[in-house]
Amino acid sequence: MSRRPPDRLIGVDLARGLALLGMMAVHVLPAEDADGSASFADQVASGRSAALFAVLAGVGLALAYGRRPSLPRSGAALLLRAALIGAVGLGLGMLESGVAVILAYYAVFFVLALPWLRAGTRTLTAAAAVVAVAMPFVSFAVRDQLPRRDGSSPVFADLAEPGRLLGELLLTGYYPAAIWLAYLLAGLAVGRLALKQTRTALRLAGAGAVLAVAAYAVSALLLGPLGGYGQLADVVRPDDGRTVEQVVDASRFGNVPTTSAWWLATDAPHTSTPLDMLATTGTALLVLGLALLVRGRLATLLTPLWAAGSMPLSLYTAHVAFLGLTDTDDPEPYYLAQVLVALVLATVWRRYVGRGPLEQVLALVTRPLRPGRT
Repeated sequence: MSRRPPDRLIGVDLARGLALLGMMAVHVLPAEDADGSASFADQVASGRSAALFAVLAGVGLALAYGRRPSLPRSGAALLLRAALIGAVGLGLGMLESGVAVILAYYAVFFVLALPWLRAGTRTLTAAAAVVAVAMPFVSFAVRDQLPRRDGSSPVFADLAEPGRLLGELLLTGYYPAAIWLAYLLAGLAVGRLALKQTRTALRLAGAGAVLAVAAYAVSALLLGPLGGYGQLADVVRPDDGRTVEQVVDASRFGNVPTTSAWWLATDAPHTSTPLDMLATTGTALLVLGLALLVRGRLATLLTPLWAAGSMPLSLYTAHVAFLGLTDTDDPEPYYLAQVLVALVLATVWRRYVGRGPLEQVLALVTRPLRPGRT
């Protein structure tokens, strides 16, 4: 029978569980209501759930490898882990799930994070800020010169064109790793903190809220009073009844168009602009900070949620596979059924087995390469 993990891990797993449910909602529930406005699920979870997952991946790396890991063996273990997760992602991409599968991108996230495993909190925080702000401009400048695929999730066949695939995974795809590295660096920085302390949790929640609100406010200022919407009206000509504002504020597929630099002022979901990155990093820190405050009886009551969060790879893989093998015309019950099954199975598995099945495989394969922490 598996023992209950420490409170700090329950908080991290609880945040992962919330991210998992949010990502499932984005995949299953309608993005728009009947009147054409963004649905509640889209407003709450779109862009934010994936960002929360990425930040928590960085936290997980910090907790797994410690502050001063031995790079030769720990690095090899991380590269092997990345390869295995990437292989799962390429396999899932072959299913007709309708999901932009993130796992191949995660493999690149981990490779890019490798040089930062021994960095300190201040260095990681500064690097995360620089990547979040600067890399979207770099991407904007070079993206038109890069080859593009058809926008579908990467599959094994794409390995035949490694340059095109790498360009997509780094810059042109749905989760551009060269920009999303900022999430992992932020997570690594957070993972260096004393997560058991209530003061740390409150500071994370407070800093996250301030960062998110500030980013949203700056975007609104740039696009509104400072004329961003007006500038973009010259390159945005909706032919479907939408306004310029609705087009600019809509969720995208990893990047904004390169027709005007004013696109970089938006904070819309999955645009990978500076303000999108900062805002979603802020909401991720806010959710994690609040989750770290959950202890005692409340943690026991929320066992199904943190149990699900303790096996995100297994449940995400099962969710995408299920979407690829089934279909529905009634999304709400379809979503609720998946959530219920995930929570029940995770609770039982966690209690009687421990790690999720795919998490166990990764741990078993990489264990020979995992030296003790220093």
